[in-house]
Amino acid sequence: MKLVLFDIDGTLLWTDGAGRRAVYRALHEVYGVPAPDGHEFDGKTDPQIVRELMTRAGTSEHDVETHLPRAIARYVEELRAELGDADHGDKVYPGIRVLLDALEARDDVVLGLLTGNVHEGAAAKLAAVGIDARRFRVGAFGSDHADRPELPAIARRRAEVLLGCPIAGRDVVVIGDTPADMSCGRGIGALAVGVATGSYSVEQLDIARAGIVFADLSDTDAVVAAVMAPHGQPGAP
Repeated sequence: MKLVLFDIDGTLLWTDGAGRRAVYRALHEVYGVPAPDGHEFDGKTDPQIVRELMTRAGTSEHDVETHLPRAIARYVEELRAELGDADHGDKVYPGIRVLLDALEARDDVVLGLLTGNVHEGAAAKLAAVGIDARRFRVGAFGSDHADRPELPAIARRRAEVLLGCPIAGRDVVVIGDTPADMSCGRGIGALAVGVATGSYSVEQLDIARAGIVFADLSDTDAVVAAVMAPHGQPGAP
């Protein structure tokens, strides 16, 4: 059985800056200071982004942590408003819908999510492009842990509970668009499949030691073959 974990932003879809705009408005409202421009969001969890932005803005660690739950909740509200302002149905990357259909139809695959988005934000982004979040039977989110490398093990444990049997690390596949996606599963021996539809090129993802990198996920047969191929990495159970 393969556990196939998809990142969301830059991998399945894009939101045309909706998430960034929502974060900046929410943080200004909750913390009372503007978040600094030019901050890198790629490959990070939502709580990590909030902490980094507010630390850069000069907010004390105590105040950042005290108001973090309210900041995240306000961000989700702002995100839903942003996504509701326009038709986001065409903001799905090439091949994604067909690929999800192909993997979901197999009896040897469990679809899952592995994303820095908090659970509510992930659901809002998927709904905005017409992807049913229930297709992903397990998931690990920024609301589960602020450190992205912790998420693959969380997703694997949830899949094991769902299936009632152990899943070897070599049978976990992380599909994402950032170097952080490529490295986060190494601790359990997962395979990383890179896709250059986000901010990073094929070459950059290859340097990040992806098992295989695609320009996009439109070649369904090739992607499925890469996902299903046997593999082993150092540290795999």
